[in-house]
Amino acid sequence: MVKENSGKTLLTETELELMLILWKLQEASVHDVIAALPKKRVMAYTSASTIIRILEKKGFVSNRKEGKAHLYSPGITKHEYESRTLGHVMGRLFDNTPAALVARLIDSHKLSAKEIAELKRLLDKKE
Repeated sequence: MVKENSGKTLLTETELELMLILWKLQEASVHDVIAALPKKRVMAYTSASTIIRILEKKGFVSNRKEGKAHLYSPGITKHEYESRTLGHVMGRLFDNTPAALVARLIDSHKLSAKEIAELKRLLDKKE
């Protein structure tokens, strides 16, 4: 269950790092999340547990108890969060103008012919 205020909340870098793992695993213990971190990324159990509990308070994560362990799962889909984040960026930086956001993306990245064709296909589909 996502709390009402989470509709306005964006994740910190570390919260996003753990959410990406939960979106991939779908359900995990704190130990599972830590094990899924990149090898060079060191995070103490207590730190990961605290961050996951914060995510739960914010409504991004739900949990269920299985024996002595708590299993955590996403309370919002990755797609929903992507839309929320893009909406935030579009509103704050691009005056709520989708074309300005897309123009910046296109201008800032070298696109292959395949990527350009895919973008055209997506735009044609929207008409």
